[in-house]
Amino acid sequence: MTTKLYDLKNLKGDISGGIVAGIVALPLALAFGVQSGMGAIAGLYGAIAVGILAAAFGGTETQASGPTGPMTVVSATFIAIAISLTGSLENAMGIIVATFLLGGLFQIFFGIINIGSYIKYFPYPVISGFMSGVGFIIILLQIYPFAGLSSPTSTIGVIKDISRLFSEFNIAAIGIGGLTVLIFYLFPKITKTVPSALVALVTVSLIAYFLKLDVLLIGDIPSGLPSLKIDGLFNIDAEAYIIILEYALILAVLGSIDSLLTSVIADNITKTKHNSNRELIGQGIGNAVAGLIGGIPGAGATKGTVVNINSGGKTRLSGVIHGLFLLVVLLGAGKLAAFIPIPVLAGILIPVGFNIVDIKGFKHLRHVPRADAIVLVIVLLITTFGSLIYAVAIGVILASVLFMKRSGDIAEKGTSGFTLADLKGEQPWDDEQILFEEFKDSIYIKHLYGPLFFGFTSHFMKLFKNMDDKIKILIIRMDRVPFIDQTGLYAMEETLFDLNKKGIKVIFIGLQSQPEDMFRSIEIIPNLIPEKLLFENMDNVFLWLKKELTKDRDKQ
Repeated sequence: MTTKLYDLKNLKGDISGGIVAGIVALPLALAFGVQSGMGAIAGLYGAIAVGILAAAFGGTETQASGPTGPMTVVSATFIAIAISLTGSLENAMGIIVATFLLGGLFQIFFGIINIGSYIKYFPYPVISGFMSGVGFIIILLQIYPFAGLSSPTSTIGVIKDISRLFSEFNIAAIGIGGLTVLIFYLFPKITKTVPSALVALVTVSLIAYFLKLDVLLIGDIPSGLPSLKIDGLFNIDAEAYIIILEYALILAVLGSIDSLLTSVIADNITKTKHNSNRELIGQGIGNAVAGLIGGIPGAGATKGTVVNINSGGKTRLSGVIHGLFLLVVLLGAGKLAAFIPIPVLAGILIPVGFNIVDIKGFKHLRHVPRADAIVLVIVLLITTFGSLIYAVAIGVILASVLFMKRSGDIAEKGTSGFTLADLKGEQPWDDEQILFEEFKDSIYIKHLYGPLFFGFTSHFMKLFKNMDDKIKILIIRMDRVPFIDQTGLYAMEETLFDLNKKGIKVIFIGLQSQPEDMFRSIEIIPNLIPEKLLFENMDNVFLWLKKELTKDRDKQ
């Protein structure tokens, strides 16, 4: 039986996929909530809001969304700053809610203006270095809770305070934390039917409870439906505006990248195609609502999404059910979560941190281009020990500059020129052979390769500085120049102006649409290159040259 809106054949799979994804998400939501500094309930609120709304309004049919490692690390960094500005979490709630709300609105805006199609251009070394840095942050910040101690708020603090780890550790905490890690890694060897993180959470929490171990617990968390946290929105100091804007933007960009990477993974498994911009709108709605109810923001969760698909989930209903399952847990089992030991959550998050680290990227560091390896390592170090915002910004700038240099170098090597009388080792293109016997001494041909942009223009202008006085005609092959920027445009204009003063006629062959539009926009065509000197192919040039140069010889 089918309806216009939903094929009921998918219902069983969507229910099973959603429930299993919810089971996988539960321990992570609690752990990420604690790590954020807002408490376990904030992780649960975020998982519910983002899980339901991103699935309902997003563009990936099988996506399971909720708090993720990268989003939590950025959120935790920001929350610590907000608390330092206001003195307490309660006083900081206005700033926190405003930031998470604005971050969601930014994502919605990204989707509306079609920015989803540009996220894919983030260089892999930047993403790899950032994600690995996030993984190391999670690991480092969980070392102290794993040992039964309160954790410093930064990775630098972890290193500075390392002596306390060895003098004040709690052996019971280390014991149950270690047991959690063992179950996390070993239980899948027995069966993968039940998520190992959930088995570890329940089993070790029960052991700690019945043995009455003296370890830190999550403590009471609110039960029932969440309420809106909008009171503090109207009492934000002006000095916090820049921080709000800064972190809202980085959360929006990171959440978009995180979600769309997971969407691609879902596409590869299901052989479908997600809608990037709709996905960003759905994620934005989820994160905005999560912020309004005091939850931490999230993104598409790779593990939850894969589990959902493998358990039968086929439509967005599976993601909605995943969020509804967590809502049922909140309403019915919230008080039980109070007995979960903090070292158990640390034992779950430490393997999660290792899973985020891009082991593949590290293995290939010696084999990839050196520039890419340097970018990855720099982004990794800045992410782990500095600012996540600066890490992404510096990484993108470095990668872009290095890419432009490589592009310029390739263009320089590929660009060549020769007179027909003296090829100097240069091989003419097939359609240029016909010119050789006819016009050996008076024609110069210039082959251009790739975009004419600011990274190449300096070399480009040098190519034309010292041309032989015998040259009467310059042929510029534009067949392989797909793009020209403003710097390249002005460089071409200056070059053509100098050539015209020398009495050299310039011919363009194969001019593509974007460069032609640019040349016409500032009147290079027809002022410096008349329409009659624009040719589509060499055959037409040959006919024109034969007529033109024969006429010149007759005059002489």
